[in-house]
Amino acid sequence: MNSLQYAWLAGFLLAASAWAQDPAPGYPGRPIRVIVPFPAGGAADALPRIVGEKLAARWGQPVVVENRAGASGTIGAEAVARAEPDGYTLLATPSAPLVINPGLYLKLPYDPTQFVPVTVMAAIPSVLLVNAKVPANTLQEFVAFVRANPDRLNYASQGTTTLSFLTTEMFKTAAGSLRITHVPYKGTAPGLAALLAGEVEMMFDNLGVTVQHVRAGKLKALAVGSGRRAPSLPEVPAMAEFYPGFVSIAWFSVSAPPKTPAAIAGKLSAAIAEILRQPDVAKRLEALSAEPIGSTPAAMAALMKEDAERWRGVIRAAGLKPE
Repeated sequence: MNSLQYAWLAGFLLAASAWAQDPAPGYPGRPIRVIVPFPAGGAADALPRIVGEKLAARWGQPVVVENRAGASGTIGAEAVARAEPDGYTLLATPSAPLVINPGLYLKLPYDPTQFVPVTVMAAIPSVLLVNAKVPANTLQEFVAFVRANPDRLNYASQGTTTLSFLTTEMFKTAAGSLRITHVPYKGTAPGLAALLAGEVEMMFDNLGVTVQHVRAGKLKALAVGSGRRAPSLPEVPAMAEFYPGFVSIAWFSVSAPPKTPAAIAGKLSAAIAEILRQPDVAKRLEALSAEPIGSTPAAMAALMKEDAERWRGVIRAAGLKPE
């Protein structure tokens, strides 16, 4: 059982036990603010809004989602780190501010290890995409094409602090030191536009925002970064089928400020786990190619540790120096 499967099972058991007792009576008694440290749009913004809507209906208190983008998630994460530890300010984020940034920056305005884990809401695998005109239809064919054209192909990412860039570096190493040039863009939208236009040949991106282009034949999906094939593209192999241990999954979590009581984190975690198993929520997540998780705080902490170690290794292998 991998860490995400363990997280799902643990979340299910926590939600089931929550019916027996209220670990934090009286909470919440006023509106909850959820800070997303990235721009509006995309899964990082959509997931907490879906969950927040259900929490508001469940508890009769408004759940307000606020976007505070900038500095690879650092600005929003710092705001939550400085908030009162009472459960009324939460951080909803993909992994970058918690497990990638510590390996890329010598100093952060917050300590990622001090956040109180609440839950991993969902996970979306990365996918290796190539322009439709690239003369390769399989992963093996693409690797051979890159090797035959060293330093002549380009790949897009949202910058050197992103999962997209680090996943590409991991792929280059796993496939045998491939030589392909990095072209950074200011966000997913311009990078994806460049890939669609043929300005770059390759990009690793979130499966949820790109699957429509694959189904339309505008892009080719050669492999997904999950340990197994994705239900939304079952004909596309997993990278791990060729490179054992290769994992690149964007997971989207909720954390609370340092020193938030465990009872509050547990109550939030159980409620979110239950919400994620509602049929209408599952359908909305399916449209994002997102797998609902609903982990316990402990399972989220274990996943953070595992992912931090993975990406630190990739950062070292890529020769990136912390700034």
